[in-house]
Amino acid sequence: MSLYIHIPWCVQKCPYCDFNSHESRHKNGQIPEAAYVDALIADLETATPKVWGRKIKSVFFGGGTPSLFSPEAIDKILSQVRALTPLEYDAEITLEANPGTVDTANFLGYKQAGVNRLSLGIQSFNADYLKALGRIHDDKQAILAAELALTTFERVNFDVMYALPNQTLAHALQDAKQAIALNPDHLSFYHLTLEPNTPFYHAPPSLPDDDTSADMQIAIEQFLSQHGYEHYETSAFAKAGKQARHNLNYWQFGDYLGIGAGAHSKLSYHDKITRETRPKHPKAYMEEALQGKAIERVWNISQDELGFEFMMNALRLTDGVPLGLFQQRTGLNLMTLESAIKQAQNKKLLIIQDGYIKPTLLGQRYLNELLELFLN
Repeated sequence: MSLYIHIPWCVQKCPYCDFNSHESRHKNGQIPEAAYVDALIADLETATPKVWGRKIKSVFFGGGTPSLFSPEAIDKILSQVRALTPLEYDAEITLEANPGTVDTANFLGYKQAGVNRLSLGIQSFNADYLKALGRIHDDKQAILAAELALTTFERVNFDVMYALPNQTLAHALQDAKQAIALNPDHLSFYHLTLEPNTPFYHAPPSLPDDDTSADMQIAIEQFLSQHGYEHYETSAFAKAGKQARHNLNYWQFGDYLGIGAGAHSKLSYHDKITRETRPKHPKAYMEEALQGKAIERVWNISQDELGFEFMMNALRLTDGVPLGLFQQRTGLNLMTLESAIKQAQNKKLLIIQDGYIKPTLLGQRYLNELLELFLN
């Protein structure tokens, strides 16, 4: 099992972001940190009986901007996680941070609280592109934050984006070069997409065309591979043995408990697999959680949906998953997907090799087309 903890506030909302994040508009710019921590703990207390005795192998503080919270708040949350769950002694504990909210004392405080992996939302090392993305940090702050993270934490991830407004192939590669020059153990490179209900969607900036974006993707993948970063998941690259354990659990269709505003959970029982959601708005979430009613909706994943749900995650992994994992995670025989698998093999999007089912390079490039075969 993994535990996801959502911190929903940001200094300001980026125009491309469709995550459940909210600009802080409280008096003096303060967010209700103490009240939200109390709600998280109440949520966890209510949820614990459903996952009783199950070891937690990773914890992920996502957002929003979790680095807006004080080390004391993070410490209080993690203390309760340890008290209420069998958190593994070497659990991976990740906290997302924005370079525009970086503070030396806070980083040290997060580490002392138990955070052992920092995920830094760099997005670009180019001041012009950062401005175009509406980020609150510039290129100098990006490098300073990266250097501070690398001297404080043993494990660090940089989130970087490409296919940015008016970005050139040379500039996209320059971001990759700057990223590896700093030498983190993990990199996430995301293609900027226009998501509904975002300012960029309603007033699209000038973006590179599909061919240029594809060239960027291929060039970045090749460059990182040449410099010791394994491309192990659609958007993720890691040095040997440094894959994100929390994210691997998602892609391997493992279980996770999500607490916090808008958080999702996937939980398996002996006779069913369920999903849960929490209220998106922080105020509603806090009110409900403190009354022991944090779950807004719960539903079972039907047997007809399990094949697609499993493959939607597993086929993001470039090496795929063991053939037996499908039955282990879903309770169904892989033969139930025989028709879709054969179609994918015929289209050269999928292969079965050495006991693994995995996407081909073509399948990785056209992942949506591959997944569509499993929809029915």
